[in-house]
Amino acid sequence: MKKVYYLSTCSTCTRIMKELGIGEEFDAQDIKKDPFTESQIEEMQALAGSYEVLFSRVAMKYKAWGLKDKNLTEEDYKRYILEEYTFLKRPVFIIEDQIFIGNSKKNVELVRDAIG
Repeated sequence: MKKVYYLSTCSTCTRIMKELGIGEEFDAQDIKKDPFTESQIEEMQALAGSYEVLFSRVAMKYKAWGLKDKNLTEEDYKRYILEEYTFLKRPVFIIEDQIFIGNSKKNVELVRDAIG
């Protein structure tokens, strides 16, 4: 399985996907147009090990909702990601049984290595 969760309005996501040559071999899901499901988030968590690593602290609503001042639990992270798609750290690549989360240079290189 090759899947990518991304946001088409995010220039970073589109740049990374173009840079990596992501094409039809990937099931590409624009999370704004086609929201992810609870089972999809649970699958991501199972591969990643926690909801916290899937959670984006740079999302504008993180500060706006006062979340930076709260001690969030795993259930909180899951609930907020399901409530507001911008809390998912993007892009998320799933290649076979590996997950790659976010846009760091190192992560992009790991995806590049995984897709050959």
